[in-house]
Amino acid sequence: MENDWLDGNWVEIPDSSSNIQTRDTRTAMDLGWGHGTELRLEILRNQHTQIIVPRLFYSGIDPDIGPYLIIQDLVSRRGMGQPLETPREDPNDTPVLNSNLSDTKLQSLYAKMALCVLQLAQPTFPRIGAIVQTSSGSYDVTGRPITLNMSNMAQLANVPTAIFPPELTTYQTSDQWYTNLAEMQIATLVFQHNDMVTSEDDCCRNKYVARQLFRRLAKQGKLETFGFVEDDWSAQSQSQTVFATLKAPDGSGSFRLWSDDFRPSNVMVDEHDDILGVIDWEFAYVGPTQFVLDPPWWLLLDVPEMWEAGIDDWTLQYERRLKTWLLAMEEVENDMSPDALLLSAYMRESWDTGRFWLNYAARKSWAFDTIYWKYLDERFFAARGGDISSEKRWKPRVHLLSEEERAAMESFVHEKMEEAKERILVEWDPVEARQRLGSLLFE
Repeated sequence: MENDWLDGNWVEIPDSSSNIQTRDTRTAMDLGWGHGTELRLEILRNQHTQIIVPRLFYSGIDPDIGPYLIIQDLVSRRGMGQPLETPREDPNDTPVLNSNLSDTKLQSLYAKMALCVLQLAQPTFPRIGAIVQTSSGSYDVTGRPITLNMSNMAQLANVPTAIFPPELTTYQTSDQWYTNLAEMQIATLVFQHNDMVTSEDDCCRNKYVARQLFRRLAKQGKLETFGFVEDDWSAQSQSQTVFATLKAPDGSGSFRLWSDDFRPSNVMVDEHDDILGVIDWEFAYVGPTQFVLDPPWWLLLDVPEMWEAGIDDWTLQYERRLKTWLLAMEEVENDMSPDALLLSAYMRESWDTGRFWLNYAARKSWAFDTIYWKYLDERFFAARGGDISSEKRWKPRVHLLSEEERAAMESFVHEKMEEAKERILVEWDPVEARQRLGSLLFE
């Protein structure tokens, strides 16, 4: 029977030790979903970490169900999210952390997750990208990363996949990857129609200015140092209100495994909450080391941009649980080898400096605007000053844009407002889509 659980669609095979995992056909095919997922599974299983990963038996593309994997059945259908979450009457409700868990129980569950996070962070790679198998049978980073945000852009926002980097693209530095992420934020603004903008100021000029400034900082190599001792450019570092004590990781030649979809619900556990294995690795790739130095977003299970009581309350609740997470991480780090990369100090400082928010916003198009203006802009450029409404936040920053960027803004705002009136989805020609994006990247 078909069993929809977690995020994937699963087909149980009776009297078998395997399950079939499927994905949305259009998005999966356009992004090459199955094209290397099996390699990532095998690499994680055999070569680089101690994380338990289900064995892959077969992969392919079926005309009816689309791309699929047949993987080892881990027996349990219970994710780590279940012992962490508030009991739900409706399984379709969004899970949230159970506030009645004792600190001891929560630290115990967090510690099991922390061990996975630590193990995932240890291998290093020479460049950023997807891991693929070479002709000699070895593994190398020679392909474009497929991120969860790219999938959402194509599936939810009708962003043409032609504007994504070519499939064989890799990145030699963290700066290059941050720049690509910033350009994907601009692409979402350009190509998502209808609900992306509702007013000229609040939902258009604010979005335009934030994205252009974020991209500039990326191209200048500033985002990779933000929140580290090398940060000598941000208003926060110059005001000395927050002190960074840790050095930034090497921005070239040493990168780490990252999975956009690693979270408690994808960590299978038994009846004693011991980990059986980790699933859903299709959005795993080699990314900047900065990503693994942040505390996990999933400590409360739900994301800040969707938190029912609002992002301010999410931040308050998260900060409280972060203390328990760091205790759990320190507990697990005590058993790591002397040469291991330890994360707890970096994670604590990431939260204090706001580096957590930078990386979260860079990876999340639908959270970018709220997080940029609330948690990043004034850390980057100092207080905006005066009694400025949320709709006019762009005004104190527009002078930071180049003359070319400022000149393009008003015509872009006009176009987006016309799109909002027409409410027509556009099927872009690949060449025209790339030219359209390029016109706002000024290249």
